[in-house]
Amino acid sequence: MNLVHHPRPGRPLATTPAMDRAIQIDGASPTMTASQNMKRSLVETAAFSLVEVTLALGVAAFCLIAVLGLLPTSLKTQQTSIQQTTANQIISQIFSDLRADLRLPPGLAAHEGDAGFNLHGHWAHMEHPDTIYFTQDARQTPPGGVYQDSDPPPPGAVFRAKITYRAPPVETTSLADITVTWPAQVDPRTGTPAGSVTTLVAVNR
Repeated sequence: MNLVHHPRPGRPLATTPAMDRAIQIDGASPTMTASQNMKRSLVETAAFSLVEVTLALGVAAFCLIAVLGLLPTSLKTQQTSIQQTTANQIISQIFSDLRADLRLPPGLAAHEGDAGFNLHGHWAHMEHPDTIYFTQDARQTPPGGVYQDSDPPPPGAVFRAKITYRAPPVETTSLADITVTWPAQVDPRTGTPAGSVTTLVAVNR
């Protein structure tokens, strides 16, 4: 019969040399085994070195600088596209206004009405071209204002439409050259606008 010795409370458990040998595994104590496992786990863990991190940051910064350099060009291209679309819309409105100002028999009124650009009857005269100014949203400014080519643009004008009647009116057709430029005020240093759209229309009458 084996007797089990229970230590008194509050006193550490005393071990014998035989018990110490029993808890050793392959000649290593539990403390040494845990230390070896920790060293092995740190070596086997995958990680980036400082040189690799520095190279990755350099490549990312180079790509970011290249992308930022393309932003001004992209914004300028988008703005030019929007302005060309607005200029084409202005040309379409002027063409519709000219078509509404038909030469009708006596007693009949033109279809231009109050919605036109005040170009009624101008196609019959070729002394000077008509100049009309428009805002950013393709609205005539001021409403009904028709200027000569040498007149300065009014405040708020962004687009400038110049209408030149190329040929004297005949019985059926009259030709008009419409040019829309922007900005309305031409830079005196260059003497040329930033952009322009031109079309030649034949108005049946």
